[in-house]
Amino acid sequence: MSNKIVIIGLGQLGAVFAHGFLRSGRTVVPVTRGVAQQEVAADVPRPELVLVAVGEADIDAVLADVPDVWRDRVCLLQNELLPYQWESHAIADPTVVAVWFEKKRNTGITEIIPSPVAGPRAGLVAEALGGLGLRTQSIDDITDDLILKNLYILVANIAGLEVGGTVGELWSNHRALVDTVAGEILQIQSALAERPTDDADMIEALGEVFLADPGHGTKGRSAPHRLRRAIDHADRLGLRVPDLRRIAAAHIP
Repeated sequence: MSNKIVIIGLGQLGAVFAHGFLRSGRTVVPVTRGVAQQEVAADVPRPELVLVAVGEADIDAVLADVPDVWRDRVCLLQNELLPYQWESHAIADPTVVAVWFEKKRNTGITEIIPSPVAGPRAGLVAEALGGLGLRTQSIDDITDDLILKNLYILVANIAGLEVGGTVGELWSNHRALVDTVAGEILQIQSALAERPTDDADMIEALGEVFLADPGHGTKGRSAPHRLRRAIDHADRLGLRVPDLRRIAAAHIP
């Protein structure tokens, strides 16, 4: 096996991981927009890892094109990620990271809590992130951690459309809104993941993460798109989600 790491997508997160892998002595092979994965796989058929670092809107198209020789070494890190997405593309056992840090243009890395990582190459990912001073937690089943990360992103963005401010203010001053939006998001997440969730425990964990970085903003530019996707999921799953629909009617043209 080579010491090469293929990274598909070199946005802000992809660049952070590339830096970590380079510091750990690996060679990074980028696959940027417009470059065919099959062409790169012809030159690098057995890399140590294939990190798919594209945004959540592009994940299905990218996974559909992953060459067969790479499918046993895929690593995923997207927001709004759940197992059905990789399973639908016949990727049986990926390495998956629930990323709890962010890197924005012209800023440093902000870590909120340690990032859980699971899968056959979890140690490789932990080594790369550890070299950047970022903490990880190795676990066996990452589904609940993905649901919590999705809950954080979706509640912050969607409730933020309604009240703005920071996640600390959202938790402290708008708890009824948090509970309502979180409850409807958890209905969707539970149905998509095909597993029950303990809503009270999940919302308590959400509050702990909010308070770990209380100054983090809520509404981002992706918030309307996330709300539309949530409602699309609800429609397909036959879920009512009245408060999500009310917020969409009020804040999305």
